[in-house]
Amino acid sequence: MKKIIGLIAWLVVVCLCAQNEVNYNESKVPAYILPDLLEGNNGEKITSIEQWEKQRRPELLELFASQVYGQTPDAKIDVTYELLTEDPNVMDGKATGKQVKFTFSNGNKKIEAILLMYIPNKPTGKVPVFVGYNFKGNHSTTLDTTILYSPVFQLVKEPDHPDWERGIQSNRWCYDKIIDRGYAVATMCYHDIFPDKPELKDHSIISLFPGYPETIAPGEWQAIGAWAWGSSRIVDFLETQEKIDSDKIAIMGHSRQGKAALWAGARDERFRIVISNDSGCGGAALFRRKFGETIAVINKNFPHWFCENFRQYNDRDEMLPVDQHQLIALIAPRKVYVASAEEDLWADPRGEFLSAYHAGPVYRLYGLTAIDSDKIPQLHKPIMEDIGYHIRAGEHDVTEYDWECYLDFADKHFKN
Repeated sequence: MKKIIGLIAWLVVVCLCAQNEVNYNESKVPAYILPDLLEGNNGEKITSIEQWEKQRRPELLELFASQVYGQTPDAKIDVTYELLTEDPNVMDGKATGKQVKFTFSNGNKKIEAILLMYIPNKPTGKVPVFVGYNFKGNHSTTLDTTILYSPVFQLVKEPDHPDWERGIQSNRWCYDKIIDRGYAVATMCYHDIFPDKPELKDHSIISLFPGYPETIAPGEWQAIGAWAWGSSRIVDFLETQEKIDSDKIAIMGHSRQGKAALWAGARDERFRIVISNDSGCGGAALFRRKFGETIAVINKNFPHWFCENFRQYNDRDEMLPVDQHQLIALIAPRKVYVASAEEDLWADPRGEFLSAYHAGPVYRLYGLTAIDSDKIPQLHKPIMEDIGYHIRAGEHDVTEYDWECYLDFADKHFKN
């Protein structure tokens, strides 16, 4: 069944590529000039940390919000937590498992989500934690039959859909390896925050905010902004947990959630490590390379991800006033890791790498280390500076190798 699903997914991508004439030829990448990281909107050169933090960083955050991801509302939504299950002896006694229901409310309407947590039992003190969304429900990350289904899963998957199968994406969540290395992990189904279909926006957390749905502004946030907001609400909860070291929180996102993780990391400084896995267009890849998925393609296929203003750059990628090296730079001085897969041309591995490389000047402004060469490294030769990167063999996925690199990166910056 997994092979059949994989074949169908591949055929869909092939059809989309044919329809949109996607470029996979490096020789056809146009000449481009990236927007300057260290030049303010007024033309002033940024030469100090104070200038970056007080002038240039706010400018870039505003541009990404107004032109790409949408403005995150200031309104506060009430969130309550209910411990649904707790088992101190999961994974043969190595960890404590928890399932926690989040209830988001504006006083008139409620949205529910379920967080799945595993916390290592062996360490006596506080432990660092990885935060990340899963795609197919908490039940998909493990064979454990006690794991509850997502509150909205029936809205996005038919009763006979194979995604109801337990453990269908357990390969993406190396829980034993994470626990053995002394880290906790907290995951939530991304559909709980915004079900990934444009017609299901009424079931998203966006529907709780003032003005919905009467006012739809060109710079209004959509799904990626909502997912980023939800990640921060997970951090709010983790800060209440006695065993969690809230100064050592890493966020890991794959594909569309890699896009959301970078935006969350740019906006919320509590994420001390930000990891983008195969995030591609709207994530780590440079828009101006026009390689693989482009702005026009992503807006056509996923009209509910980005703000309406983003559509004005369809087939005009070079006119966007920002590019993704600037998004990565917004994470400084915190640590960031970008990962690619050799066969994942749709996500433009070279463009992902170059974003990480070109974010370097801001990291160096802080006296930190960055990527020294614009030559993409060999397969399975990770770069472990304050900006990290690797490219591995294989396809668009999260693998055990990826997790080994992320854990090594976290060890370097959290444990040394």
